[in-house]
Amino acid sequence: MLSVLIITKNEELDLPGCLASVAWSDDVHVFDSFSTDRTVEIAREHGAHVHQRAFDSYAAQRNAGLLTVAYRYPWLLILDADERANPEMQRVLAARTAAAPAEVDAFRLRRRDHFLGQWLKHAQTTPFYIRVLRLGRTRFRREVNEVVEVDGSIVDIEDAYFDHYPFSKGLTHWVAKHNSYSSGEAKIVAASAYAGEVSWKKAFFAKDFNDKHAARKAIFYSLPGRPLMRWAYLMFYRRGILDGRAGFVYSTLQAFYEWLIVLKTRELQEAKGSKKQR
Repeated sequence: MLSVLIITKNEELDLPGCLASVAWSDDVHVFDSFSTDRTVEIAREHGAHVHQRAFDSYAAQRNAGLLTVAYRYPWLLILDADERANPEMQRVLAARTAAAPAEVDAFRLRRRDHFLGQWLKHAQTTPFYIRVLRLGRTRFRREVNEVVEVDGSIVDIEDAYFDHYPFSKGLTHWVAKHNSYSSGEAKIVAASAYAGEVSWKKAFFAKDFNDKHAARKAIFYSLPGRPLMRWAYLMFYRRGILDGRAGFVYSTLQAFYEWLIVLKTRELQEAKGSKKQR
């Protein structure tokens, strides 16, 4: 059996479906950022344990969820409210965690993104995400688009997946959220936070997924024409063109998100340069 952690803030629309998808667990925890809608009420109606903490950053909120909650089981499944588990995933995870060697501290699961009524089978930056953690052996870092640091090894699970509905609240909500994300990413890039991570060797040969991902991201942020590159990567390298209209629109939205990061980074750098000249 696994414990479950769901991070929330005003998730009354998505939370019921998420909670229903993990009804197989008798240890579900909703870690809420003082929602002003019915999120907390819905969580309690479904029998989930509710904890609240003021939001300061994504990594800090997830780390607080790891460290301040008394879980019943040593393995934790982390989901967002717009994500869904399924019975087959539960059966696979129960077997894998029960048989996990001592050196394994996390499992990476396949995620299926849905858009315009279909699964985006191809147009994904990466289909795998670390979502099953051994408690006490993992932590999060980075304020935006946080990553997981794992003490031991990570195992990919090919035969289990969870579903993600990033547009469940509509396009306006997705754009607003990514407008916020782009501001955070721009601050990191403008501060040259990736400078020490640029390594072609790590980008292609690192054994740890997070090391490889960080190195590739550092290289990516050092290149010109990133919005177009992101669009081409999703459409042709990841074969998003095979997802039809949904793949084209999603790839274009991701390119727009990248463009916002570029523009905001430039704005911050120019503002910093103006202050130095004064």
